[in-house]
Order: sequence, then structure tokens, then C-alpha cells
Amino acid sequence: MSTTQFDWQHTPAAVWRRHRSGLRAIRRLDPISWNDLKGIDRQKQALARNTERFLAGEPSNNALLWGSRGTGKSSLIKALLNRYRDRGLRMIEVDKDDLVNLPEIVDDICDLPFRFVIFCDDLSFDVGESGYKALKSVLEGSLELPPENVRVYATSNRRHLMPEFMSDNVNSEVRDGELHPAEAIEEQVSLADRFGLQLSFYPFAKDVYLQAIDALFPEVQDREALHLEAIRFATGKGVRNGRTAQQFFRQVAGDSRFR
Repeated sequence: MSTTQFDWQHTPAAVWRRHRSGLRAIRRLDPISWNDLKGIDRQKQALARNTERFLAGEPSNNALLWGSRGTGKSSLIKALLNRYRDRGLRMIEVDKDDLVNLPEIVDDICDLPFRFVIFCDDLSFDVGESGYKALKSVLEGSLELPPENVRVYATSNRRHLMPEFMSDNVNSEVRDGELHPAEAIEEQVSLADRFGLQLSFYPFAKDVYLQAIDALFPEVQDREALHLEAIRFATGKGVRNGRTAQQFFRQVAGDSRFR
């Protein structure tokens, strides 16, 4: 279904499918709530403020959530939709490979009475890929300004979205005491620079990880045994983050030791 025919009044989110040349309603939205997210209060506050300004028609930024895997970047975007859908927020998920269609998608929704977030999850580009050029034009426009009712929120493990190589620094030079980066570095940074709001995410400290565990097991009485097992699980995974906490929950929920 095309964006112009889509029933946005009753559907808060959709995903673009190029093989259908249009949108498919997301029927099974992740129910994650704002309060489910632990250990990222600073990021939540910043993204909520930006989104509320966007919904109010005030100046707001495109947002890049970057950093370590499993630390809540995508979950924060999902919770954002659940929090603000009743205030007119709508979301379209667009895969990296479909970014070439982004200008057409935006053209179809720019006159609709909703505020749209284009959600690009796990976004990054390899050498030779050109999809980022369409993204650049939507982020800041070209001859035509980008629409006021559209913002792009992206998540990535890479801060600059592009691959970075040691060799890129070779052609950088200092002239008159100022550093002039090589063209490759300028290209890498120029895309990320178009995201006015950049939020960083890092692996959880031990106490934050255990807060996430406690939130998932509110009824457990023996906290010491629960924490010990949760730390062992995270050690085996090699990382402490929200994803690890969720995986631990799915593994031991219902275990007689943790009731």
C-alpha cells in the first residue's frame, strides 16, 4: 500500500517493503514501555525533549543513537512510539537497502496531519555503498527544504555510520597550524553531522545491569542468589547490557529458585 493510501489515523507504525513498493502496517508492535528502560535516563530525557518539541511544531533535530550493542538504542525508539502515538507521532521503519526510496516516501507524507519519525535501525554503510546520499538529502534537504513533519531517528554501532580506516588519516595535513582532514574523513563525518542530536550508549556498569535484572524479577525474594546467577550469565556472554538481562530472564523465568 502506498503512503498516500495508508490509514495513518488507526495505524501508528509501518515498515517499507520494496518488493511490495509500499507500506505494510506493523500489526504486532513491541509493547515495551518508557518505564521498562533502565540505566539510560540521560538518553531518555534528551530524546523525549527533542520529540516533544517536534510534536509541538518547535525546532527539533534528527537523532542518531550510537554505541555498544544491546544497550537499549532500538528499545528506546520503540518505547518512544508507545509513549507518543496518542499525541500524533507516527513511525515508518526503512531498511538501509531501501533508503534510495526515502525521498519518495517523504514526498508522500509531507502534507499529512501527523508527525513522522523515519526509523533506520542498525544503520551503517560500507565502502562503495551510496544509499547514504538519499539520506543526506532528507536530513538537510537540497534545493528543497526537508519537510517540517518528518525527522529521522537512526541507531548504529558506529558513531560516524561509515567505515573508518587508519589509512584515511594519511592524507590529512596541517596548514597554517590548522588540521585539514582528508576527503575520506570529511565524507565519514559529514553524514553523522547531519544528526543534530547524537546520543551515546555504553555497556552497563554492574549496578545498572543488576537494576535491569531486578526490574525483570520484581517478585524474587533471594536477590543475592538472583544477582549471582545473573552476573555469571553476563560473564559467559562477555557483556553486561539490557539485551543480556532480557536473555537471562527468558532463560530462567519460571525457575523454582527465582519465584
